[in-house]
Amino acid sequence: MGASQEADRLEGETVELLQTLIRNACVNDGSEGSGEEHRNAAVLTALLEGSGVDLERYEPAPGRVSLVASVDPPRPDGPVLVYLAHTDVVPVSPEGWRRDPFGGELVDGEVWGRGAVDMLNLTATMAVALRHLLARGRPPCGLVYVAVADEEAGGHLGAKWLVEHLPLLRRVHGVVSEFGGMPLRTPSGATKLPVVVAEKGVNWTRLVVHGRPGHGSQPFGADNALAKAALVVQRLLASEPEVRVLPVWEAYVAGLGLPPELTEALLDPAGVDRVLPELPQALAAQAHAATRATFTPTVAHGGTKTNVIPDRVELEVDIRILPGEDPAEVPARLAAALGDLAPSVEIDQRHRDPGSESPTDTPLWHALARSAQQIVPGSELLPFLVAGGTDSRFFRALGVPAYGFGLFSERLPLGDFQAMFHGNDERVDVESLRRSAELFAALPGHFADLAG
Repeated sequence: MGASQEADRLEGETVELLQTLIRNACVNDGSEGSGEEHRNAAVLTALLEGSGVDLERYEPAPGRVSLVASVDPPRPDGPVLVYLAHTDVVPVSPEGWRRDPFGGELVDGEVWGRGAVDMLNLTATMAVALRHLLARGRPPCGLVYVAVADEEAGGHLGAKWLVEHLPLLRRVHGVVSEFGGMPLRTPSGATKLPVVVAEKGVNWTRLVVHGRPGHGSQPFGADNALAKAALVVQRLLASEPEVRVLPVWEAYVAGLGLPPELTEALLDPAGVDRVLPELPQALAAQAHAATRATFTPTVAHGGTKTNVIPDRVELEVDIRILPGEDPAEVPARLAAALGDLAPSVEIDQRHRDPGSESPTDTPLWHALARSAQQIVPGSELLPFLVAGGTDSRFFRALGVPAYGFGLFSERLPLGDFQAMFHGNDERVDVESLRRSAELFAALPGHFADLAG
C-alpha cells in the first residue's frame, strides 16, 4: 500500500471514530457521577482488540473508565512513549451552536461537535495510528496509549489515579498529549508549530462571602452578602498581579518574527500591558495569560428568596498561576486583592496545583521536529506556554518530558483553535485529522532512533 493510500485510510478511520466519540456525549460537569467515559472506553477497546496490544480498563468510580493499551519495547531497556488522551468533554449550551453539539456531523470537510477540538480529535488520531502501527508489526519503541477519564475536572479519577496506581506509567520516557501544532506563519513566510512545553497551575478556589439575613423590603444598613460579592468580583477583576516574563514566553515571542519594537514590548514586564490593546485578540489573550497569574470569577450561587437579604454567597474563581509560583501563596494573594472585604470572605482552595514545564532539548522534542518536518516540510517547533491545565502535569512531576502536540492544517490556526476550546461551534477539519494521524504513526520510529 502506498503512502497516500495509507494516509487515506488513516483519515477515513479517524473521521469515523471521532464522530462516534462525539456522539457518545461523555460530558464531565465535575460531579463524580458525570462523564460516563465507559462509553468511549468501550469504543476504543473494540477498535484495538485483537491488534496485539495489551488492554486494561480501570474504573476508580462507577462509569469513570480509563483504558490503557500497551506494547512492550523490542528490548527490555528500550524507551517507552506515551500517547495521553482523554475521553471526557465539558458541558455545552446547545442554543449557542449552529449544529447539534453531539451530532458528530461531517460538513464541508469538518467534523462538528463538543470535543472535536478538546481533545477527541487527538484521542481518535492516536488510537487509529496505534492500530496501523500494530498492523505492520511491533512498534520500534515501547508504546502506551492511555485514554483517561476525568481530565476536564482535574484528572483525579483519571490520569492522576493511574499514575499513582500503575508502575508502568512511572517508568516511561516521554509523553505526548494536548494541544499544539496549529500552524503560525511568520512575516518571513516560515511555518512555526507551537508545542505545549509548559502550563499554568490550576488553583480553583471557592470564596464564601458572608453577610446577615434580613427582609428585602428594608435594605438600608443591611449586610447584604450578594452586594458584597459583587464588590468582591469587581476587585478580583481589577487586581493587578505582578507581570513576569518567563524564558518559555521569551522563546515563543522571539520565534514569531514580529516587528522589533513589538517584540521588545512583549518581552518587557513594563511594556506588555501597554501594547495589549494594539494586538489581535488571540495574541493579546496569550500575552496577558502567559505573563501573570489570573483570577477569573466564573460561577456564583446565593440567596434563598426574593424578599430575603442573603447572608451567604458562593463564588467560584478560576485561578491560574505561572510555573515557579507557589500555590500556598494563593490565599494571601486573594486576601490582598480583596482588601478590607477579606474578613468577610472565606477562602476554600479546592485545587493546589503548581505550574509545570518540560525542557526542549530532549529526544522526544527532536523526534517531534523530525516527524512534523516529514509531513510539513520546513516547519519549526516553537515552545509554548498554555494557560489551561492538562494531564501532562502528572508526568512532568515525575521528571518525564511531556509535550502537547498534534499537527493541524492552515484551516485551523491557533486563534480559531483557542476560540473553540470550551466554546461554541467546536469543529475540526479532516486534513488536520489526517496530519495528526500521520504524525502519531511516524513518531515512534523517530523517537526510537533518538532515545534508543
